[in-house]
Amino acid sequence: MPYTIPAARAASRTPSPSHREPQDLHRELQSRLDTLARAHRVPGAQLALDTGTDVIAVHTGTADVTTGGPFTADTAVPLGSLTKPFTAALVLLLADDGDLDLDEPAAAQLPELAGIPGVTIRQLLAHTGGLPTGPDSDTAAATTAARYLAAVCTDRDLLFEPGTDFSYSNAGYVAAGRLVETVTGMPWAEAVRALLLEPLGIRPAFTDDASPTRPVAAGHAVNTATGQARPARQNLAPLEAPAGALLASALDLIAFGNALTGRSDLLPPAVAKEMRRPESAARPGALADGWGPGLALFRRDDRLWCGHDGNAQGTSCHLRTDPESGVAVAFTGNSASATALWRDLAEEVTRLTGIPVPAGARAVDRGRPVALPGCAGTYRNGTTTYRVAPGPDGAPALSVDGDLPLPLVCYADLSCELRDPATGRLEPGGRFHRDQATGRIDRVQISGRTARRTDDG
Repeated sequence: MPYTIPAARAASRTPSPSHREPQDLHRELQSRLDTLARAHRVPGAQLALDTGTDVIAVHTGTADVTTGGPFTADTAVPLGSLTKPFTAALVLLLADDGDLDLDEPAAAQLPELAGIPGVTIRQLLAHTGGLPTGPDSDTAAATTAARYLAAVCTDRDLLFEPGTDFSYSNAGYVAAGRLVETVTGMPWAEAVRALLLEPLGIRPAFTDDASPTRPVAAGHAVNTATGQARPARQNLAPLEAPAGALLASALDLIAFGNALTGRSDLLPPAVAKEMRRPESAARPGALADGWGPGLALFRRDDRLWCGHDGNAQGTSCHLRTDPESGVAVAFTGNSASATALWRDLAEEVTRLTGIPVPAGARAVDRGRPVALPGCAGTYRNGTTTYRVAPGPDGAPALSVDGDLPLPLVCYADLSCELRDPATGRLEPGGRFHRDQATGRIDRVQISGRTARRTDDG
């Protein structure tokens, strides 16, 4: 049976568009989750839906194929980047208390950011500071957060003038975690536990827990030929914890989602609203329709939803909330193929309830493909190299760090899509950027990560 929220709480919320009985909706969602998990070869998954009056949670499958342990409603899943909104909420709470100012230079709080004196705390949280994506796991494991930030947060490493564009950055959230530690005097994990998780009723779990106090799911890699799943080891470096170390269930994410929409006493309404406020420079491309200081933003009809996506090693987790209606949807799955499962489930929730749940950014009709002279070249984001070069048919193709090139389909607005060589299917790619003074293409953004041109083109 679904859990029904107390009448006092329900009375303060806008009724959902769904007229289905909670028991019927629970049964249908369970059936769709079971079926789609098998179709996408996902060992285990959870889906939780807060309609504004009822909270319905379903789960399916196995938490770890090695042990055979079941996926339950309480199973915690590595959230990956869905950790970032928790870290952002901590920073916003500190700003609300007057301990820092979102629009002050981050270097005023962190001396290790002296090399980028113009980058503000708000820009760190909204990915508009121009910082590189972040360290690889081996590099991160061999240093401290302060030393890492001092090494990569320099003017020469900036991808663009702070506050003028968007590039998704783990490094920015390493810095945000350091801010939390500097201001509170607590390690990040202790701060997020004491100030967010426990007040929300969430039992804390982190990727480095040797003896977790609740059931946890393993991530899985699935062999596409055989369908066989094997566990994937979480290898997040300690310094990256504020960007990706949390584990939680779908119901935990619903509790956090209610706080993000101002329907919880944990976050003051002004803090929740500030996290959802769109930054004008944030054009995240394939990731979302906009971004605030901590949250991805998704437009559907006349509504602006907020949330975030996260992928750890072999997991895929997603949160969407509609501040106007109080609707929240959360999903966790323990394989990389769970991202496709999430997209299908979002469509099913929309079909069953009439609630237009956004799985990702809006589809945009960009017209006919065009040739894009001048896009070929070498681009760099930190230690990652993007190479655009003509493919066998003369059309541009993209290779990242020497991987197999993927054909690019370009459009007149400088956007591009990636074509899967195996299926011919087009996937969201990103966009090129043209310098207004010279007319030269000087940057490319792929999957929300911007790379700066390094050749003469």
